[in-house]
Amino acid sequence: MLFALALIPVIGLLIYIYVKDKNEKEPIGLLIGLFFAGMATVITAIIAELIGQVILEFIFPYAPVIKMVLFAMIVVGPAEELGKYVVLRLITWKSKHFNYSYDAIVYAVFVSLGFAALENIEYVFSNGIGTAILRMFTAIPGHACFAVFMGYFYSKAKYAKIKGDKKGQSKYTCLSIFLPMVIHGIYDAIIMGGEASEYDILTGLSLLLWIGYIIFLFTFSVIIVNKASKNDFCILMLPQDIQTIYRPSVIGKWKCICGAENSLNFCSNCGKARPVGDTWNCPRCGTLSAFKFCGNCGTPKPAEAPAGQSLS
Repeated sequence: MLFALALIPVIGLLIYIYVKDKNEKEPIGLLIGLFFAGMATVITAIIAELIGQVILEFIFPYAPVIKMVLFAMIVVGPAEELGKYVVLRLITWKSKHFNYSYDAIVYAVFVSLGFAALENIEYVFSNGIGTAILRMFTAIPGHACFAVFMGYFYSKAKYAKIKGDKKGQSKYTCLSIFLPMVIHGIYDAIIMGGEASEYDILTGLSLLLWIGYIIFLFTFSVIIVNKASKNDFCILMLPQDIQTIYRPSVIGKWKCICGAENSLNFCSNCGKARPVGDTWNCPRCGTLSAFKFCGNCGTPKPAEAPAGQSLS
């Protein structure tokens, strides 16, 4: 029973994130691999946290609140989120399956919930049903939320790389690493600092602040997931050096001269590029496009668009 209670919230959240992937489902083998790789990061996190705990105990032997807040912010958050990011990057960055923007959120959540599953099993078997129920609504969704932020900016970093935007790639890579660390650190710092306080009023206030933070974090994460799922797009480069993206779901299929029917940029049979008609500049964002919809913002091509001329 305890084992089931530990895994039910994990499975529920994985299904939710997976179902939200509307355009192209990710291979189950890849997702299982990410999940177990996420479990493995528990080992590196434990080692880093033990070392950090010893160091902070030596520096702040008589300041428990400061010690626990710093432990959460500069040890726990970075140790756990950096391990997850390294696994995510090593397995998925060059994967041929990473071809849609929402894929990054799916990958990050599977890694993060692999970590959360193993951690939750340990907590639940050590502390019982009460802990299982509490963590079902706090820690497990919390790990999923940290992953949503990681995946969202990880996807933007990949898109920036495809466009050749080195500055954008660096910016979004940093955000995909450091923002989850900070969010995770704050999550732990609020509750751990309150628990370490000798004053009941501070403990109570920290609990209220923690609950408010959880509600905000969960709500914002759901909004990001819904938006990313709704606006999911293919992050492949167009032929003829047009640096943009496009959405096969609105462009439709095309038939190659070899007879194969395709929906992406290149023929799956012979590799011939999708035929490109007149190029046009989007009147809304200025992006150079070659299909019926702007690959950047989704604006339909105006019927009166002169070939190769801007409509702005």
